[in-house]
Amino acid sequence: MDQVRVRFAPSPTGHLHIGGARTAIYNWAFARRHGGDFILRIDDTDPERSTDENTQAILRAMEWLGLDWDEGPGAGGDFGPYFQTQRSELYAQGLVTLQANDAVYPCFCTADELKGRREAAREAGGFAGYDRRCRAIDTEEAAARIARGDEHVWRLAVPLERDDVTFVDAIRGETAFPIGSLDDFILVRSDGTPTYNFATVVDDVAMEISHVVRGDDHLSNTPRQILVFEALGGEVPTFAHLSMIWGADGKRLSKRHGATSVEAYRDLGYLPEAILNYLTLLGWSLDDKTTMIDRDTLVENFSFERVSKNPAVFDTDKLEWMNGVYIREMPVEEFADRMSALLTAQGMLTGAEAEERREWLLKLAPLVSERIKRMDEIPSMVGFFFSDTVEFDDKARKKVLDKAGAGCAMDAVEAVLKGLDTFETESIEAALRDVPEALDLKPRIVFQAVRVALSGSMVSPPLFESIDLLGKEKTLQRLRQARSSATD
Repeated sequence: MDQVRVRFAPSPTGHLHIGGARTAIYNWAFARRHGGDFILRIDDTDPERSTDENTQAILRAMEWLGLDWDEGPGAGGDFGPYFQTQRSELYAQGLVTLQANDAVYPCFCTADELKGRREAAREAGGFAGYDRRCRAIDTEEAAARIARGDEHVWRLAVPLERDDVTFVDAIRGETAFPIGSLDDFILVRSDGTPTYNFATVVDDVAMEISHVVRGDDHLSNTPRQILVFEALGGEVPTFAHLSMIWGADGKRLSKRHGATSVEAYRDLGYLPEAILNYLTLLGWSLDDKTTMIDRDTLVENFSFERVSKNPAVFDTDKLEWMNGVYIREMPVEEFADRMSALLTAQGMLTGAEAEERREWLLKLAPLVSERIKRMDEIPSMVGFFFSDTVEFDDKARKKVLDKAGAGCAMDAVEAVLKGLDTFETESIEAALRDVPEALDLKPRIVFQAVRVALSGSMVSPPLFESIDLLGKEKTLQRLRQARSSATD
């Protein structure tokens, strides 16, 4: 296959998992690196758990990460449809092809019979896979039983004379599975629906997939799928199996470790650039020192030779640090736009107000971006700018407002600010710097009291800039309101 064609085929039984997102990133980067096609296929053959809501969540997460697909839902393509539930005719045709090639046979064994034989085989220490009993049924007898309505499945007739199933994994190198370890597995269930190992191969053949890039939890499926490729007469793609992502406890990343879906991290205030960068480095590296990788650098340099065979450990602290770097390096105008959108979504601003207060927001933006690691920290940090009243948190009340000198500090600061003709950061700072010495108080006591009076908290953007942004009238009003709660 000269043309690189890869697919990401999530099952919509839940939202896009962090591990699935990394698989999508590697598929996308490989396709872009080689000028190939990145296909998004929805493997929705689990009727009980697959939902349209989950499908839409997966599409949103992919778009949010900037992983554009060349074929798939919303993009169309020559190899559709791109939902497995809409491809049943192809699976039926695939079964006909296998029947014509004598590569499958009907199995009439009941679930209870199979269970009993498996248990007996285990007790005897023998092979616990399917014992191929129905493979010996005469063709005419099998046809007669099907004609009279006997329930049956279709199994692949594994070619027992075949050599071991070997393939060269693009990440793991040569990999082999003994042919004797593979039983005649089911391809089509008794209700006519295809199993995963059949449907995915029919789709990969029909879509001319050149490389199958997926997690190594699918490694055991690979020899079975290779046999199906061969039975269908399709070209076997190159496989690349990615190691798992573990939590800090050395176990596979799951809900017990916290958030695991892409949208959950979005809602926690992480940027798509940071998520893409961090997931890229969970198994792939540019070199032994580069940490910040943008998408262009990834595409220019991606190769399977740089993908690690070892499991990667998901480190939330490192992700948060990386997210903070992206926030601090973001252009002021872009950060102001994202901050405005977030505050609007929170109901703290309207679209019209954001437009009207654009210059004000541009002044606020760098004060915030330099002090946060996640975007979800913004509302609590800047909320006092958008409220008419201030609520003091308990820690601020006890440690600052109840401290001797807090009330006197507010009186003095109010008097100084009231007399200012020019109310800007520089003039505000120059006027207030002498207040602590005049009161014979430590600067920390004076300025912390003012900070709490204005914001209700001991943590806020820089004080003098905050006073400037609040404006003279609102600043004086808050100093007066806080005065009644402060100790002289």
